[in-house]
Amino acid sequence: MSDRHALGALINPRSVAVIGASDDPLRIGGRPIAYMREQGYRGLLMPVNPKRPTTQGLPAYASVADLPETPEMAIVAVAARLAPEVVEELGKRGTRVAIVFSAGFAEADAEGAALQDRMMAAARRHGMRLLGPNSLGVLNPRVGFYGSFTSVVESGFPKAGRVGIASQSGAYGSHILGLARDDGIGVSSCIMSGNECDISLGDMVQVLVDDPDTDIIAVYSEGIRDGQRLLWALEAARLARKPVVMMKVGTSEVGSAAAQSHTASIAGNDAVTDAVLAEYGVVRARSTEHMLDVARLATRRIYPVENSLGVITVSGGAGVIVSDAAELSGLPMPEMPADTQRHLKELIPFCAPRNPVDCTAQFMNDLTIAGRFADAVVESGGYQSILGFFTYTVGAASIADGLRAQLKAVRERHPDRLFVLSILASRERVQQYEDDGFSVYEDPARAVAAIEAMGRFGAAFARPARQTASVHASIELPDVTPSEATAKRILAQAGIAVAEERACVDAEASAAAADLIGYPVVMKILSPDILHKSEIGGVLLDIANAQSVRDGHALLLERARSAAPQARIEGVLVARQLSGGVECILGIQRDPVFGPVAMFGLGGIFVEIMKDVVLRRCPFDADIAEQMILSIKGAPLLQGARGKPPADIKALAAMLSRLSQFAHQAGPRLQSIDLNPVIALPAGHGAYAVDAVIDLSARAYTGSDDISPAEPAIGTVGHGSY
Repeated sequence: MSDRHALGALINPRSVAVIGASDDPLRIGGRPIAYMREQGYRGLLMPVNPKRPTTQGLPAYASVADLPETPEMAIVAVAARLAPEVVEELGKRGTRVAIVFSAGFAEADAEGAALQDRMMAAARRHGMRLLGPNSLGVLNPRVGFYGSFTSVVESGFPKAGRVGIASQSGAYGSHILGLARDDGIGVSSCIMSGNECDISLGDMVQVLVDDPDTDIIAVYSEGIRDGQRLLWALEAARLARKPVVMMKVGTSEVGSAAAQSHTASIAGNDAVTDAVLAEYGVVRARSTEHMLDVARLATRRIYPVENSLGVITVSGGAGVIVSDAAELSGLPMPEMPADTQRHLKELIPFCAPRNPVDCTAQFMNDLTIAGRFADAVVESGGYQSILGFFTYTVGAASIADGLRAQLKAVRERHPDRLFVLSILASRERVQQYEDDGFSVYEDPARAVAAIEAMGRFGAAFARPARQTASVHASIELPDVTPSEATAKRILAQAGIAVAEERACVDAEASAAAADLIGYPVVMKILSPDILHKSEIGGVLLDIANAQSVRDGHALLLERARSAAPQARIEGVLVARQLSGGVECILGIQRDPVFGPVAMFGLGGIFVEIMKDVVLRRCPFDADIAEQMILSIKGAPLLQGARGKPPADIKALAAMLSRLSQFAHQAGPRLQSIDLNPVIALPAGHGAYAVDAVIDLSARAYTGSDDISPAEPAIGTVGHGSY
């Protein structure tokens, strides 16, 4: 059996052994048996209990060795101290995958962690995959498989459907499952991982990608342990046109201690997580409600590539709410064509025909008006998504059937469009509209958020398959963190343009260098131990003559000796002072989960206060770099705002791309790079790094840097000094 086949058996096993089976259907070892018997599991169910000949009416077996056949999957519900031996026995029998309910492992203490290692070693000896330990298990309503002891099903089993759930938390995964059930969302499978000693979040997502009965994947994550495996799965989902909506909790700043939740995993940096998920077309849910709203609308399987929203409403106030929500989410709402607006005005002179299109309460006198206005919005407006706000009118006996017939006819004429309604009605009436092909939300703002997500999925699915990143020989880095001059020499070899400069050991050399470079010049203390020079007064600007250079050289050395007496001083750096450009910051930060991540932003207040930056996992080409640059809010300042000449964006993009390639090739010792500032001169005149800091570490790195798209892993950046 292949590894992928073994993981497939996790959600759809043909035979299941329950080790630690209980005759009591309310105990942890008894619930899976009770649930599967009640829900008609069609596979072979084999309880293992040495103290009873039967368990809940089924023949029980004294040990794994006594089982009549090798179980395709096993549930381990024994005390933690016994679990390694049980896994060993299952491995010898040839079982390929097991769910370990048992707790008291790495989530508990060091002794538990050692026990978990023993159990995992036993699994590896036999090529066996493990979910857990401390897992609440797996369920698949389509086949009646309930390899879980969750009590959420006591208040109702979920209906079978096309939404797969992957959760690192058992309790919260069950909470999501219960909410989905109550919202009428059909579930294909629900997988809850626990400690992830083996099967990771990425494995769970991949299982759902491979599952032909899953169309949409909803993920709850507390921390990403294996970034590379998750990215493989997310790219596979994108290529399979399976939307992924993910609720990622547990945020922390880069460099802080790893967040240890009960899944004992790394929380990672939230801004990087946002950027990486967006890169792979994942919609990040703001709340559980948002996640399920998106999943429910995605079951319509209409994903507009270039999404736009047309709105028909019977309330001007609701139109404002929808417009505000659309603007906040970046969902375009173009105006209706002028000739169509005139036509609608002829039908109802006091209507509002722009978009939102308000047909007013007048439609109550003639229900065909609702249909004619809706047709106009769809056909003339050309919108990919249509939202109708008809509130409580759909439930009025005098209106309901006629209005439904009008709207249903419009939808049937345009099966390629996404139709959503915001209404208040009985559950039966809402179900009628759902059966007609509409998705229904009470809150119009929630409807807008879900509609916007469908466009993000469509745009992601339209992108071509990612190209595998080239693997080059690693870059030779110095043994210790270099000085600014050395850092610039290293980066210059990678094609990073720097301002003309000279490293000088005495005042006369500095003066000679300034004469060659041309005034004015910048002077900076040069030391691998003083990376943030401006903090000690180690930067002098506007030096205009040779004597000022000599005086400046002495002053910088004096300041360095006073502020950092132990620092190694290599001399003074004399550089051309650039003017007339736009200050930017380019950087690299190694994320503990996804590896090197590049950052771009404007310098000064834009990065320090407004946090107007964009992040992307390395490496990427110049086209992607240009898209990043133009995506920030301050991009107009680079494009020639207020009559200023446009900056050399092409040169900036080339530099950013080369920096990302350098970081990808540099290996795990590279912790960060700051190019701050980079001066982007007017178009055609280039972009130059005028300060550079490279931070290196000898610390071992446990992640992977080669996170290529075909075989997918992936901060905030500190500030350098001019």
